[in-house]
Amino acid sequence: MNRSIGTILFLAVLPALTLAQAYPVKPIRLMVPFEPGSVGVDYAVRQMTPKLSEGLGQPVVIENRPGANGMIGAEMVARAAPDGYTLLFTTPSTHITSVFLLKKMPFDPVKDFTPISAAVEPATSIVVHASVPAGNTREFIEHAKRNPGKLSYGSAGIGSTYHFAAERLKQAAELDMLHVPYKSAPSALTAVVSGQIQVSFTTLASAMPHARAGKIRILGVLERTRHPRYPDVPAVSETLPAFEKPGSWFGFFGPGGLPQPILARLNVEIVKALNAPEVRLKYEEAAMFVIGNTPEQFAASITRGYEVYGKAAKAAGIKPE
Repeated sequence: MNRSIGTILFLAVLPALTLAQAYPVKPIRLMVPFEPGSVGVDYAVRQMTPKLSEGLGQPVVIENRPGANGMIGAEMVARAAPDGYTLLFTTPSTHITSVFLLKKMPFDPVKDFTPISAAVEPATSIVVHASVPAGNTREFIEHAKRNPGKLSYGSAGIGSTYHFAAERLKQAAELDMLHVPYKSAPSALTAVVSGQIQVSFTTLASAMPHARAGKIRILGVLERTRHPRYPDVPAVSETLPAFEKPGSWFGFFGPGGLPQPILARLNVEIVKALNAPEVRLKYEEAAMFVIGNTPEQFAASITRGYEVYGKAAKAAGIKPE
């Protein structure tokens, strides 16, 4: 009897075991819903895909499908078969911020996707023009409070991750600053470097050359911890514990309903590729934090993201259109 039960149980799990062992048997399409060569997301994915291909034993072919702030490429994955051969590498713009910007979504960001792993998160910094009399976060907050409504900050546009991050900072520190939206993060950075605006939010890697040239000052990173490559740049939360930055991860998704054996295999190989020494070095040089978490942890961070972004959207008066 016991032998019969054991046989039945073995046969029940056999298809899953077979699926995990066989996958993948052909190249995998990895959709990146942004322009090729784009700073940040495209760079990040291309550093680790050779190692991911090596681990999976099949080519991982990157396909850039830009348009509609990432929604076109993301929708292609949402509509794909959940067989592990069409994946997505994206940012919160397709899965979180879009919820607060669009009345009608082309897909359900929760039901139509399977979170696999967050990959990396670029260190984000708050910077000020050299003329601003503040050398750290505390001095900046004091200066801003003495001058309500007189400081202008730039972002990569209304509803961008930097816009949401700035609004969260304004909430936590109770600041009154004017938002000046630009078409891109580099444009906002150029504006603060030239003195057109006093404050901006950008990646730490982008800000560093201008800071070294003395044109801007980096007050801190918005993440909870300092970046290991730049330990002298403090975290804003060291001064302002109530501040929580909306997540700006780059991460992997599959279509909704991705089989557990395939999900597990992908997660293992992605995390392994992210932590390869030569890959980690590339990310460290680009001032990115390596994440490489479990599907459950990634899903939980997305859920938390809806709460944090939602508070920022409400404070900024952002409404879906």
